Amino acid sequence: MNPPSGRDVFFSFFMFTADLRPEDARYGQTLIGHLKALTEMGYRGFDVHIATQPPGVDHKREIDAYIGLRKAFDRAGLSGVKFTTNVGTTRTFDPTSPYEEQRRQALSYLESRVEITRVLGGDSIMSGPFLYPYGVFPLTDDGEPLWSDALQDWMEPRYRAARAVFEELSEYAEAREVKLAIEPVKSWETPPPNMVAEVLDFLDTLDHPQGGVTVDTAQLVMESRGPSAFSADLARAVRQNRLHYVHISAPDRGAVRDSWIPWQVVRDEIDPVYRGPYLVEVFNAIPPFVSSMRMARRRFWRPGEDDPVPGVDSAYQVAAAALEELRERTASPA
Repeated sequence: MNPPSGRDVFFSFFMFTADLRPEDARYGQTLIGHLKALTEMGYRGFDVHIATQPPGVDHKREIDAYIGLRKAFDRAGLSGVKFTTNVGTTRTFDPTSPYEEQRRQALSYLESRVEITRVLGGDSIMSGPFLYPYGVFPLTDDGEPLWSDALQDWMEPRYRAARAVFEELSEYAEAREVKLAIEPVKSWETPPPNMVAEVLDFLDTLDHPQGGVTVDTAQLVMESRGPSAFSADLARAVRQNRLHYVHISAPDRGAVRDSWIPWQVVRDEIDPVYRGPYLVEVFNAIPPFVSSMRMARRRFWRPGEDDPVPGVDSAYQVAAAALEELRERTASPA
């Protein structure tokens, strides 16, 4: 199976896990099995989530563990496989915190994720919701959630607090040839930034050009203001050389085949101006997504990890169908 238009297509390991467990050699063999099966289909790279460890973790030890994992992949004949990473910030590692010490912790954490992205190798894109902590909704002193104007006003000093962190992070990433691609995620999951324009607005305030944005087709359908606004935001990102990653994902975050992905937007607006890899992103019904994303659909069973389920597609069948769908939808008219 050939990738569409000669462009690299990556596959998200959210199908299998949210934690590579790089110090677990036995689980490493499971990962190698998935990598080999998917590269044989035609995938050229993979996006992996870098799991957050408890406060006080030794980041150097984390990096060393991922160096070991990459060597294990290489020994298994996967030296040509590329990787990008998915990173989120947390309540502990919060670059928008009003407290200087906490922002320094967040910077150290984010720099470790840049380093892990570099050692895994490949297209070296660090993507994800790593500006404001993922899923941490602010509350008033009375425990009431903030929404609408109050939420937007609350975010303003947070954005200002994060500027110095991201300027320093941008220099660090640029020196290691890692692209930063902040992903806006829909407001059902996390506070702003929820839209491409909000990420670009933040990046415009930085005294460094390195940062960029991820465009995710699922987020476009569920959160963006509409086709005209998206076209303007996309043109702005391209003009500023900030379109660093594109995720192809269905609105229900499930199978790509026969989904509500806005293929015309992908083919007519994104494909002509975007030069990086496409990432096929499917969230499987595995921990921790079952509860965090309120999964009602059945799990795509994972060969080598789950027992086959009659009448339910395997993870590999879903991945193969997604690649074929992407190839068909982005092919040039005859």
